[in-house]
Amino acid sequence: MGSLRFLSRCLSWSRILAIFFLPFISSGLAPRSKLRETNPSQTAQPSEPRYNWSYVTPLELKNRSVGLGTGSTVTGHAHFTLNGHKFRIFGGSIHYFRVPREYWRDRLLKLKACGFNTVTTYIPWNLHEPETGKFDFSGNLDLKTFVTMAGEIGLWVILRAGPYICAEIDLGGLPSRLLRNPKAILRTTEKSFIEAVDRYFDHLVPRMAPLQFHQGGPVIAVQVENEYGSFNRDKRYMSYLYQALVKRGIVELILTSDNEKEVLQGSTKGAFATVNLKEIKKDSFNQLHQVQGNKPILIMEFWVGWYSKWGDEQRFPKVYEVERTVSEFIKHELSFNAYMFHGGTNFGFMNGAAYTDEKHWGVVTSYDYDAVLSEAGDYTEKYYRLRSLLGSASEIPLPQLPDTNPKAVYPTVRLLHYLPLWEVLEYLNEPVKSNSPINMENLPINNGSGQSFGFTLYETPICSGGSLHANAADTAQVFLNETIVGFLDEHNQIMDIPKSTKCQHLRILVENQGRINFSWKIQYENKGLIGPVSIDNVLLKDFTIYPLEMKMNFFKRLRSATWKPITGSYVGPAFYKGTLKAGSSPKDTFLSLMDWNKGFVFINGHNLGRYWNIGPQKTLYLPGVWLHPGDNEIILFEKMESGSSIQFKDKPQL
Repeated sequence: MGSLRFLSRCLSWSRILAIFFLPFISSGLAPRSKLRETNPSQTAQPSEPRYNWSYVTPLELKNRSVGLGTGSTVTGHAHFTLNGHKFRIFGGSIHYFRVPREYWRDRLLKLKACGFNTVTTYIPWNLHEPETGKFDFSGNLDLKTFVTMAGEIGLWVILRAGPYICAEIDLGGLPSRLLRNPKAILRTTEKSFIEAVDRYFDHLVPRMAPLQFHQGGPVIAVQVENEYGSFNRDKRYMSYLYQALVKRGIVELILTSDNEKEVLQGSTKGAFATVNLKEIKKDSFNQLHQVQGNKPILIMEFWVGWYSKWGDEQRFPKVYEVERTVSEFIKHELSFNAYMFHGGTNFGFMNGAAYTDEKHWGVVTSYDYDAVLSEAGDYTEKYYRLRSLLGSASEIPLPQLPDTNPKAVYPTVRLLHYLPLWEVLEYLNEPVKSNSPINMENLPINNGSGQSFGFTLYETPICSGGSLHANAADTAQVFLNETIVGFLDEHNQIMDIPKSTKCQHLRILVENQGRINFSWKIQYENKGLIGPVSIDNVLLKDFTIYPLEMKMNFFKRLRSATWKPITGSYVGPAFYKGTLKAGSSPKDTFLSLMDWNKGFVFINGHNLGRYWNIGPQKTLYLPGVWLHPGDNEIILFEKMESGSSIQFKDKPQL
């Protein structure tokens, strides 16, 4: 079995007893009586040798000298160390930016109760620096609070700092404004890209540094970049990023993370290499051993599920497969990180996209991922199976399970008023005037950062019909005045415009369905209209361009509009308004939009994400903490044709 035989020779259950039975007299730990508080519902302790990794927590470990490192026994068994003592990483991924801030504590407590000792999270550059030099670490993006909270709960933290993170997020977490410069080469040491990274790190790393182990915080490791072995365009790039973290004050173990067959291309000198996989095979660690020999193994991403794409069939690992693989990890004494422990939601426009079979596939709104904990924070069969496995290996009984959040089935909401898109234009910011179309990223808005997300409407007068040619990314609806006449996408760039005896407004509404988050194609992910637009090879000019970013201030302005009562079905893009009565104690729920087509839902200004009748996702998750007691404003932006009502469920439909 190759690497498995290697593991079996080097590792045994008897050797791991020493990991947590070593005295911590000099480590300043809390009294063991306090640490041994038990859960009366815990199953009986098995008779085989047991180890304990969970009682060494950030708050209890007062005296710190040596952070996360590596060591080996006299028999050659490699292992991690923390503060000089043997240590194993049992991690789970939770992305703070995909979970309502009010639920962070609940999700972290459930991670610990499952038997994990470490939480890992990506840091999304595009969300934290939405405009050049404008940083946001507030609300749902409050990284410091999330990390500090994890430490207080008793969890160690691994930060995956990027700058590129993948994570099925738009452009892999890179800001879309980087695409403004046609000479920029993403994920390389090309001058303009690396200067942008340096400016970002100048702001980010000082926020991370005080949270490190050596400064009393819970951060034991920092990952640089992500799966660079699959990109591998610049041999100097990873070394540059490694040094960029070190010189700004990162003193903990720096990691790289790559698929098992790409470790050689993605690793860099000085960093500890880790692998990503869904199961152990005979050659899973061959490249890892070539890079760093007899060092402990960390599976940085153990894929317990997978993400879903619009219009694609869902395929998830079976529960027994996940259980079997974790049993292998325990048997061979491997450290691992469950990706995802809790996936959360692609709220707003943050979702990324895949490119397979020569087709763009947008990632769905739910990032449930078939994870250990569901999108809404509910326990799953995977959770109970992993808790049983990890609990059977723990000297100390696991914490009691936190309660689940109650769900509500609210009365059906009928949307009684609407505004066609054409009547909303006056409530947008000033449009851009241009002789030719401008793609989203290059629009002169947001202090020179362009448009990152949403829709863009292009309008120009025409006085004749013919063969229209336009390159729209990703999909576009074409209108004459207010009447839809056709559609454009990556494979359909030509359509006929009906002849007319009078001049009309040609309108093209383009939707960004999410920029590709993986592969070299990220370099070419401009959105909107890409290049010139022509009819019968005659270039069209004099464009008025409306960015529809749908930010919170837009909905504030929209409240002053005169909404029309709905008297029948409306065909075309429009906003629809209704009221959800949540009672005195709002709870989580799921929106079902069965007779609607495609669009977005906003609750009290919060963007719940995209719905689309092609599936596979059938409902949208609505966190109860985003609801007010009593009345709540619901606004839908529907692209195609109005439905009638919104229903509510207490369970998701995926």
